[in-house]
Formats: sequence, C-alpha cells, structure tokens
Amino acid sequence: MTRAVHLNRKLELQTPVETADGAGGNVASWATLGTLWAEIRQGTGRELDQQSLSVASTTSRIIVRAAQVGAPSRPRPEQRFVEGMRVFRILAVSELDSEQRYLVCHAREEVIK
Repeated sequence: MTRAVHLNRKLELQTPVETADGAGGNVASWATLGTLWAEIRQGTGRELDQQSLSVASTTSRIIVRAAQVGAPSRPRPEQRFVEGMRVFRILAVSELDSEQRYLVCHAREEVIK
C-alpha cells in the first residue's frame, strides 16, 4: 500500500538547452518548462571530494502527478527541478503506484561547500 501523497512544494521543471556562442561552440543553459506541485521525500546523504572541492550530495524521491510518456510535463532524467536556490538533478523516473496517478523522480541534490 502506498502512503498518502502530499503535493505541497512548487518546483520548476527545467531542461538543458544549448545555444551557439558565435565562435563555433555552444553555451549550455537551462529553460523552464513549467511548474509542478510535488512532494519531496529525503533520502541519504554523503560527502565527496571532486576536483579539490568538497561536495555534499543527498538523494531524494520527488513525487509529481503523472503525465504520459512524451508529454512536456513528464520529467526526464536529463532534466532538473529547481526550488529557490535548491537544484535537484533527475536521475530516473518511474510510476509510483499501480494506478499510474503519480510519478517518482529519483533525484540528487548537490551543494558545493
């Protein structure tokens, strides 16, 4: 039995975009696709050393209303959620319940210290 879902957080769904930089290369940035109401269930955390930086990383399960495969409102692994200064990189997406009413997005929030 799935526990009750409380969509009480307003998150921006963003997708990566590349634009020409005028010098033959590309500049990576993010475009907002829309806003989704979500529930964030915190997971475990850890600290990593990456290229002389200390990075704190936590995993989260972010639950949103379901959308059909291919719909722009359905999150995908290369996208991210943003809430203020918090950024959650989406790692995987699957259905939460057998009725396919909700999706669970497995995400990683990283903060550089």
